[in-house]
Amino acid sequence: MPIIHTEALISPKWLPNGHFQSIYPALFRRVNGIKYYREKIETSDDDFLDLDWSYAKSTPSETLIILSHGLEGNSTRQYILGMVSVMNQAGNDCLAWNFRGCGGEMNSTARFYHSGATDDLELVIQHALTKGYLQIQLIGFSLGGNLTLKYLGETDREIDTRITKAMVFSVPMDLKACSLAIILPKNSVYMHRFLRSLHPKVRSKSAIFPDIIKMADKGVVRTLYDFDHHYTAPIHGFQSADDYYEQCSSMHFVENISIPTLIIHAKNDPIVPVESLPLEIIRNHEDVSLVITPDGGHCGFRPATLIDGCYWSERRALEFLSDN
Repeated sequence: MPIIHTEALISPKWLPNGHFQSIYPALFRRVNGIKYYREKIETSDDDFLDLDWSYAKSTPSETLIILSHGLEGNSTRQYILGMVSVMNQAGNDCLAWNFRGCGGEMNSTARFYHSGATDDLELVIQHALTKGYLQIQLIGFSLGGNLTLKYLGETDREIDTRITKAMVFSVPMDLKACSLAIILPKNSVYMHRFLRSLHPKVRSKSAIFPDIIKMADKGVVRTLYDFDHHYTAPIHGFQSADDYYEQCSSMHFVENISIPTLIIHAKNDPIVPVESLPLEIIRNHEDVSLVITPDGGHCGFRPATLIDGCYWSERRALEFLSDN
């Protein structure tokens, strides 16, 4: 499918670059009116996932949108709430699921979540399929986008026919390239924010599972690459950070996707370099399209003109997912 480079700017002039366009929505956007109904489901390894449902009306809709958040996000992030609001208004039910340890309570097992943990996404989808929806569509943001693409590639032609479309934003399809990009001094604000959130979780886990999770010496884990090498990889059965990145990067799975899928990426994304995307694979793909915008940042896409509080990404998602 074609790779489309758009020329029209999205962001207002007072958000002059990718950093402002990424940070402003995360800090200052407020989406109100979303009412979640929480459901806890059990996993096969005696753990649990927290699912947050938002219904468009009193009776079930024909379509369900399943949303996967980003690194250290959850169902209450503004980019999730904004998308849920728009999809509900269009008559679609939504299911925003929380990765292990991200739903407001620590999960029960030694494992956390990671960029390739499609077994949890598979469980959520299979659970949703029992609810009687005629079609299910997937939306993923950043890490959740990588999960979504990897899941679609793994299922290939065996995917349930009720799963009809997918759309992802700001996806680190090459995990190692993005891990190295976030180490750059210009991106330190993002890396330190993630580490401030991740470190307490791993310390808490280590206290409960000291034989499985061994804390590294103070000062050893200074970057996300270090964190993945010392914690993410060994906890989840990978040999190293590089092994984890190699096995879980969605760029290795996108070739096998068999449903209409749209990838949205901003050229000025400070975390995911545009050159890290598998452009040739996408260009020759029958079902996957890529739209590269000149601006928008990382999971930002705040438009210069707000219409009913709707962001550009949400209008584009509604357009793509509702187009027959």
